[in-house]
Formats: sequence, structure tokens, C-alpha cells
Amino acid sequence: MPAGHLPAGHLPAGPPPARHGSSGQAGSSDSGLVFSAVLGQRDLDVHFEVAAGETVALLGSNGAGKSTVVQVIAGLLRPDRGRATLAGRVLFDVDAGVAPGAGPADTAGPGTASTGSEREIRRRTWLPPHARGTALLAQEPLLFPHLSVRDNVAFGPRSAGAGRAASRVIADDWLAQAEVADLAGRRPAELSGGQAQRVAVARALAAHPSLLLLDEPMTALDVAAVPAQRMLLHRVLRERTVLLVTHDPLDALALADRVVVLESGRIVEQGRTREVFARPRTEFTRALTFGLDLGR
Repeated sequence: MPAGHLPAGHLPAGPPPARHGSSGQAGSSDSGLVFSAVLGQRDLDVHFEVAAGETVALLGSNGAGKSTVVQVIAGLLRPDRGRATLAGRVLFDVDAGVAPGAGPADTAGPGTASTGSEREIRRRTWLPPHARGTALLAQEPLLFPHLSVRDNVAFGPRSAGAGRAASRVIADDWLAQAEVADLAGRRPAELSGGQAQRVAVARALAAHPSLLLLDEPMTALDVAAVPAQRMLLHRVLRERTVLLVTHDPLDALALADRVVVLESGRIVEQGRTREVFARPRTEFTRALTFGLDLGR
């Protein structure tokens, strides 16, 4: 990142609106995300929460574990042990533990030790990706090339059981909110990078996810398209539960209530976005925010 003053003109006017759960430490909530995972192969050991209606930015250098966290939440990667709940539902629970009074049907199999009324078991809850209520928006829009823009956005509601006509109404509404309604009849090959990413945002939100996962969604965009995309996200993410992976402090300032900073697979810093940026405690955060204008 270039040194010197970073212009505030790339930011929406003012910080993100105050939301439930946007305190320095997120409180436990049955309607948000509670995540804990250990993955030895990638040296990851993290625990954090995202309250309902809160956007949390996950920051860190390359290899810090950000995308690994997103993949585990989305169900694309299994941890060695851990547990996650979203909106009161268990996404996965693969901890080894002790269950009081567990019977033979609950055991891990032959050789499992038993002491009195307690028997060691291994919990193996694992929801498949499509059943988790999450939507992942990655660096590339990954639109279906054989479908129109409208049918790409209608895919989520259709998959959830809505009829064709109802799904297209939902799609048209989200395309309008993403300011690309005029592109509804085009194919992805006919879109610019910025247009395709806006369609991808509409498609993700049309699925009505309980948690939106944004894995550096603006990295692949031309620099001229980034401010408009940031403004779009600032508008449509209000009151939604979001985990945002980014390298850009402007993204965090514009979109996130809180930040969580990862280093070597561990959380080293977290809190309200402007508070962490104003008083960075790690070398990474100090470098990330050098020259950043926090006066607004």
C-alpha cells in the first residue's frame, strides 16, 4: 500500500450506521455467528463472534488465515476441531468432549473409554454448504455463463423453492437495488468487471442468507470501479450480518462496525474499527493504517 495520505473521498459520507452488536466486543447472540476452529495443517486457532446485523472485517497479511476462516464457515474446509453456530443453528461441531450419561449409541466406536456415567464421544455435526444459510461473494463474480443476469440472480430463490415468476420478481428487485436493472437480459460475457460484481452482490443477497461472506470482493476490480462498488455495499449491507475479508483499510472504515486482525492463524487485535485503527497495537495494523485520515 502506498505511503502518505489516503483520500477520504473513496468513503461514503460518515461511518457505517450504528447496529446491534457493534460494541468493542460482540456479545453472545443466538441470531449471529459464534465461530471457533482449530486446523493444525494451516496453524489456525481462532474464536470470534459476529452479532446479528453487524459487519466484521477480517484483516491480516497474506497467509494469516483469513480465507481459511471463510472456507470453514462456508463448509468448504473441515477443521480438526471446533464449533460454529449461526442464527441459533449448529453449522458444525467436531470437538472431542465428554457427554454425561452418553449411551453406547453415542460413542465413537470400539476402544472408547468410559468412566462411571460419563463416556468420551466425538461430536460430528457437519452441515453441508447449501444448508448453512450463508452466501459467499469472492474476488471473482463466478456468474453462470449460460444464464442471463436475471436468471443468475433468481437462482438462489429458485433453489430455495420459489416459483420461476416469484424468483424473477425477487431478482428484478435486487438488480434494481444494485443499479443494474438495465442489464437483466444480458449474459455474463457481455458485462464489465464492475457490472458483473454488482450482479454477484445482487445474486448473493437474493438468496436471503443469514450470513454474507465477502472474501476480498473488490480485489479483481479496476481501480475506477472500486468506489462505486464500495458505495453499493455500504448501502445494501445495512442491518445484515456480514464477515468481510479485506486488505484495504478503506473497505473496513466504510463497511465494518468492528475489525478482527489475524496474524499467523491467531487473533492479535480486535475492536471497533476506528478505535483499532486510531491506536494500532501490532506492526501489521500500524503499517496498514499509516497515513490514513481518521478525522471523519
